[in-house]
Amino acid sequence: MTSLFASPYPPYDPTDKSGFSYVTVAKRWPIIITGVIDQLYRDCHTFSLESQKDRADQITFDGKIEEGKVIIEKLGKLKYQMGRDHPLEPIPDDGEPGVEVYNRELDRLAGLNKNTWFTAPWLYAECYLYRLIRAHCSITTYWNTFDPFLSQKLSTFSQSGTSIRQIAASMYELESEKGALDKEKLGILFREMLQMCLWGNATDLSLLTHMSATDIEHLQVVGKDAQVARQQFILKDDQEQLWRYLSFLEAGRVDFVLDNSGFELFTDLVFADFLVTYTPYVATVYFHPKLIPWFVSDVTPPDFQHVFTSLLDPSFFPTPVGDTSTPPLEHITRMVTRWEQYVEQGIFNLSVPSDTPLGSHAPAAEFWTSPWPYWSMEFHAPELFESLKKSDLVIFKGDLNYRKLVGDVRWPTWTPFEAAIGPLAGSFPLLSLRTNKADVVVGVDKEVAEKLDSSSEEWRVNGRYALISFLPRSKPVGLGRPHLGE
Repeated sequence: MTSLFASPYPPYDPTDKSGFSYVTVAKRWPIIITGVIDQLYRDCHTFSLESQKDRADQITFDGKIEEGKVIIEKLGKLKYQMGRDHPLEPIPDDGEPGVEVYNRELDRLAGLNKNTWFTAPWLYAECYLYRLIRAHCSITTYWNTFDPFLSQKLSTFSQSGTSIRQIAASMYELESEKGALDKEKLGILFREMLQMCLWGNATDLSLLTHMSATDIEHLQVVGKDAQVARQQFILKDDQEQLWRYLSFLEAGRVDFVLDNSGFELFTDLVFADFLVTYTPYVATVYFHPKLIPWFVSDVTPPDFQHVFTSLLDPSFFPTPVGDTSTPPLEHITRMVTRWEQYVEQGIFNLSVPSDTPLGSHAPAAEFWTSPWPYWSMEFHAPELFESLKKSDLVIFKGDLNYRKLVGDVRWPTWTPFEAAIGPLAGSFPLLSLRTNKADVVVGVDKEVAEKLDSSSEEWRVNGRYALISFLPRSKPVGLGRPHLGE
C-alpha cells in the first residue's frame, strides 16, 4: 500500500501457526462465513413461505430467493478456497467505495507471493473478507441493503436489558446531584465511565448505583480499591494524563470512532451523555460508524438508529419473570429522549446522515472500511483528517481500531505507542480504549510482557487485559471546528 510511513517490522500473518491470525483463518472466518450462509438460508425460507401467502408479489419473492441462492453458492466457494489456501480473488466492481483500493493491493501482494488466505497480511485479508461479502450482496437487486449480521447484533443487544436498566437508573439518580458535582467528584465519575467504555460491559458498574453525594464520596474510597484491583489487567494506563487534559477543556468537541453496536454503543452514548450533560468540558460529540457490515458487530448508520428505537421499545428488553428488583423502563426512556434532543440540537452527531444507505460514498466515513493503517489517514483521507484535527479528543474504540492505529505489525511490546502510530501521533488528541483480542501490543513494559508471554495465559487475545493509550496534540491546528463534509 502506498503510504507516507512504513513500519520497520512485518505485518502479522497466518504463516506463523502459533499466532492468533492462523487460528482466525483456519477456524474463526469459516465459522463466520457459515453463519452468513445460515442467515441467507433462513431468510430465503421465510421468503418462500411468504410467497405462498402473497401470490401478487411472486416475482419479487422468486427474485430474492434466486439471488439468495447465488450468494450462498459464492460464499460456499469462498469457504472452500479459504480452507485450501487459494489466492484471494479480485473484488467485483459493485460501484461502491474501495474496490480499486483492495484490488490494487491484491496485485501487489501477488507480486510478493503473499496473496493466498494463509500468506496474506492478516489485517488486509480480514478487511478484504468483509468487503468481498458486501460486494456479493451489493451487486444484487434484492440483497443490496442486506446486513448478514443484523439479526445477531439485535439478539445480543436484547440480552443486555438488566445492565441497561441499571445504568439508566444510575444516570437518572445522577441528575439530582448535578449541582453538587465539583471537579473532584467529576473526576471520580469520569474514571468509572471510562472503565465502562473500556470493558464494554457492566461488570464494574455496581459502583455507579445510588448516586447521592454521600455515595459519590464513598465511591472515591471504594473506587480507588477497585481501580487497584483492575490495574493488573490494564497494561498501559493513561487515565490520569487523560483526565488532566480533559478537565481543562471548555465546551470542547469529542469524536468516537465506534466499534461494536448494541451494548457497547449504548455505553459509548452514556459516556458521551455524561460528558456533555454533567461536565463543562465537552459540548459536542461526533460518532463515526462504518458504511458496510464490518467485522460482524461494528456500528453502521442503521445500527445507530436501531439502538435508539430498541431502547424505546418496551418489548425489546422483557423484564425477567418474577424479577421485582430491576429498575423501571422509564429511566431508559428519559435518558434516550434526552439523547434524541441532543441529536436534534446538533450536540450528538453522526459523521454521516443517519439515513445513509449501506455502501454509500461518503468521504467522512469511507476510510474506516479501507485496508489502510490509520497512520496513512492524512494521505488517503485528507477531508476526514482535517476534520479530526479540529477535535479536542478522538476516541478510538476497540481492538480493530487499535490494530489499525499501530498497523497490525510485529512491534516489540515495549515500543512507545507514539512511535507505533507513526505520523498520526500529535495530529489531534487521541485516546485508544482497547481490550486485547489480537497479537499486536505496544506501550507495555518489556518485563511485564515477557512475564506474560512465558505464562500459559493467552493474554494478547483473550480479552482479559486492556490498554488505555492517550496522546495529546503536538502539531499546530487551525482555528474553528468545521463540521464533517464542510
